[in-house]
Amino acid sequence: MPYQVLIDTPLNDEIMGMMGDACVTHLWQGEETDPALLAQVEGYFTYGHPKVSGATMDKMPKLRVISNFGVGVDHINLEDAKARNIPVGNTPNLVDGATADMAFTLLVTAARNVIIGEHYARSDAFTHYDPSILLGQEVYGQTLGIVGMGNIGTQLARRAQGFDMKVLYHNRNRRPETEAELGVIYTEKEALLREADFVVLTVPMTPETRHLISRAELQMMKPTAVLVNVARGGVVDHDALLEALQNQWIYAAAVDVTEPEPLPRDHPLLQQKNLVI
Repeated sequence: MPYQVLIDTPLNDEIMGMMGDACVTHLWQGEETDPALLAQVEGYFTYGHPKVSGATMDKMPKLRVISNFGVGVDHINLEDAKARNIPVGNTPNLVDGATADMAFTLLVTAARNVIIGEHYARSDAFTHYDPSILLGQEVYGQTLGIVGMGNIGTQLARRAQGFDMKVLYHNRNRRPETEAELGVIYTEKEALLREADFVVLTVPMTPETRHLISRAELQMMKPTAVLVNVARGGVVDHDALLEALQNQWIYAAAVDVTEPEPLPRDHPLLQQKNLVI
């Protein structure tokens, strides 16, 4: 008999091929998911939605394993899983390089007004060439501040070398090996926020990192600074970020995570031209 596997996001052909005939997958339908189906589920393949609590697990009495497509498991209650003897797996290191690529792409895109320029170039307003508009902020030779020097932060620091950037970092623990290899400089968070031209967040989502960047932190940053978040949406206080962008406390922000995700279509952050999302 094939294993019954619940998935909360459609899987690509490669993954489905790996499962072969050993598994039958069923897509999570929220509250509409058939309780009879849940009662037969043995594996749960999740990618961050919905939250996997003990109550969710109890709807699947045959559940034997939870597999997370990604590194962060903050959406899974690990204590509840442990209490039910359900192992939880994730995929560390697999997407570190891709995430660092995305972080640097967002950084350059926001700094150089790429999205605004792309929209302008397609609009009726673009009637003549003016090299002085939308120049944005210089990236080469500037100071990058990385908050969270784990695998992704380290990969990002390597990419910054190609732009001859000075790299500051803040982490719970110093990384002397990384300092020696890449020349990065350990800095207290407040000093990093004040000095960096670009601040990139790569921390995990924990109670300690929720709203790590809020009103006070945003006001510490340079008015020419760019904030990039590739961590979790909850690491940044969205209300404070909106205020910072509207009042030009910082030059711009770029994120590939929000809370919730996606944001409601009428959320005011989606109207900010100085936010890349």
